[in-house]
Amino acid sequence: MLRLLADENFNSDIVRGLLLRQPDLDIVRVQDENLAGMDDRDILAWAAENDRIVLTHDRATMPTHACNRVTTGQNTPGVFVFERSLPRRTSHPGDPADCRLHQASGMGGPGDLSATLSR
Repeated sequence: MLRLLADENFNSDIVRGLLLRQPDLDIVRVQDENLAGMDDRDILAWAAENDRIVLTHDRATMPTHACNRVTTGQNTPGVFVFERSLPRRTSHPGDPADCRLHQASGMGGPGDLSATLSR
């Protein structure tokens, strides 16, 4: 299963939405781990030590720091960069509209968060 770490300024509505969609999702927030205010490099190091993929909105610095870790041979489970907001759902899981949304976006079917996040 994916192990995730939501960056300090990651949209909490997205975290709540992910947990509503998949309640057993293994996700912690930077704030939950007393990492708030730490430098991106320290966040990435903690994520690597704890085998967690970082969820962030930080396009400015986080990808660069992650690439630096990779090029220097340091463990980096991964970084997913998201837009600050995602479209609100108007359907329920399993609704044909939900299936069309996933198919149109190239994602797996409803409830398949692993496939959704890995693309």
